[in-house]
Amino acid sequence: MAGSQESNASLFSDQTPSQECSQAKRSQNYEEETFYKNCRAAYLAVFKSSLENIKSKEQLCLVLQQAGRNPSQKTVNKYWTLQTTTLNFDDFCFILKQEEPVRKTELLKAFAKIDVNNEGCILHSELHKLLTTRGEKMTPDEVNAITELVEVNSDGKFDYYKFCKLYMTTNEQCLKHALEKLEVDSKLKRQQFGSQLETSSELATSLISKTIPKTARKTESKPMLKRGHCKTSSQCSSAPSCKASVSSTISMGASSNKHSKLIEANAAKEWQHAQSKGCFFLEENGEIISHKYKLFLSQRSTVCITINPVNLRQMEGKPSPWLVVDTALYILKENETEENIQLVGFTELRNKEVFGWRGELEGGVYWVIPFTTGCRFRKSKKQIRREAKLVHGDGEFTATKEFRAALSEIFEMIDLDGNGFLSLEENNFFEMRTSGEKCDEEAWAICKENFDMKNNELTRQGFMDLNLMEASQQGRDLSSLWMTLQSMGYNKALELTEACPFSIRVYAEKCKPRIQPVCLEAGGEQLKTAICMSVANKGDAKPMDASENIVIYTYKSDTRITSVIGNKSESKTVIHLNNEQSRNCVSNRGLNTFAVEVASNSMMVCQHVMPQNEQEEWIYSCVYSILP
Repeated sequence: MAGSQESNASLFSDQTPSQECSQAKRSQNYEEETFYKNCRAAYLAVFKSSLENIKSKEQLCLVLQQAGRNPSQKTVNKYWTLQTTTLNFDDFCFILKQEEPVRKTELLKAFAKIDVNNEGCILHSELHKLLTTRGEKMTPDEVNAITELVEVNSDGKFDYYKFCKLYMTTNEQCLKHALEKLEVDSKLKRQQFGSQLETSSELATSLISKTIPKTARKTESKPMLKRGHCKTSSQCSSAPSCKASVSSTISMGASSNKHSKLIEANAAKEWQHAQSKGCFFLEENGEIISHKYKLFLSQRSTVCITINPVNLRQMEGKPSPWLVVDTALYILKENETEENIQLVGFTELRNKEVFGWRGELEGGVYWVIPFTTGCRFRKSKKQIRREAKLVHGDGEFTATKEFRAALSEIFEMIDLDGNGFLSLEENNFFEMRTSGEKCDEEAWAICKENFDMKNNELTRQGFMDLNLMEASQQGRDLSSLWMTLQSMGYNKALELTEACPFSIRVYAEKCKPRIQPVCLEAGGEQLKTAICMSVANKGDAKPMDASENIVIYTYKSDTRITSVIGNKSESKTVIHLNNEQSRNCVSNRGLNTFAVEVASNSMMVCQHVMPQNEQEEWIYSCVYSILP
């Protein structure tokens, strides 16, 4: 009997870790589901559809407030830069993952710093002085509106305990109201109810956003996946009230040592070639921008085009972290209008970290657009232990070795043709990236008089001297220098964490190719259309069960899987995706479960996934369900 009890105890003990793991996973999935639902509720409190974009700072501020965040002007400016024109629902979800919701303890702590006597109240005179002279200043009328609120004011004092309670209650009621409307009727999702807040609630939000600082939220861990052969079945996911669903499971072997049949043309001496460099830059809002190019061919020719990340510190023998970032090129034929752009091909062949495309091209002009999925190129969570120094010295300031090394790397990044000199055009890509202004011919002539140039191009030494002179002129105020470095992808430790340099080479058999950098921007609709077309043409197509108007396209290569949703119907549709069964995968979405809204008669990319560890097999498993 004792032996039986011991056996049962042992069995129970063996099962406990598995049960705990299962419970932890269910808890994580529940948190992700809740997070997404709250995001959607807040967004639809302001906009009629999640397909509608945020078009101004004011809209961004309002929708963040609906999500219980504290959007100070500094926070808003962090995600709405000079280059920002719109933000979509995905961008909004990303921002919410970075920004902590307002907590009562934080509010009380902030007000307690002002309440030196610990009375729980602040005199109206002190509050007026604080809000009109510090931080993001409020107008006297705005302050008067706050001090006239009956709920939180009496005897000339502002009761911040009552105010904090009012603010948190308002947030909870607002979210509850939004969630209830989402659950009751899908038609109500389109109604705006932000204007239904009481006056006191609006003022509470206004006061918080202007007085309390923000703290960053840690990014959630990313899911993992795998791949091999495709099979589809009709199966309902954990999504609520799904009308129809389809699943896609792809098992993949280790891909780190696989090489596709990419035969580069550099061994063929008779082939002529051209090359250019470029860079992916990670913006504050998570968007990735890069150089875009035009390719010129004088006649029909067999062409080989490749892209690969560049190791700037190769001389030091240190591997660069961005060498694991996936890269691709989309080649588009230029027609009279951008709407008629024709997808020619994309780089699906691989040789180690080099990706390429080989085929016949007619003479003419082509767009060459670099692309990375964003699966491995995202905001770094690494803690910086030591901030690097840019200059040292008591009187005459001189640049540190670390700063000089960073400037030398930046020169390599912006010397796009790789000739060892900077032309005015190349320098202006740098200027637009760092300051938003171009250098004109007159300013370039002044540079020529003061800094080393050759054939009207700035030498490496000239570039170094120019920037070091700016450092010495600023003295101890190095804020603008840090802004320049950070805009080029460097963190405070002078590590290149938010930029990925790459190299493009074009080989042509029968003519001299020419490739020219044209702009530095996000891929835009051009790239989105090209990706959708490539996946639809090359991938596996599966219609949703009982809804043939909704088609799931899945493309797989050795290194990534991309899924696209096509909606052939006359009305928009919402598709829920569940990746909970995927293994050893990382996604550009950052969520195991989420939903996307697809406009009528359109296609959209819903996710990219890659192996987290290329030396191990990976399994991609996704269930797509139509939501009512």
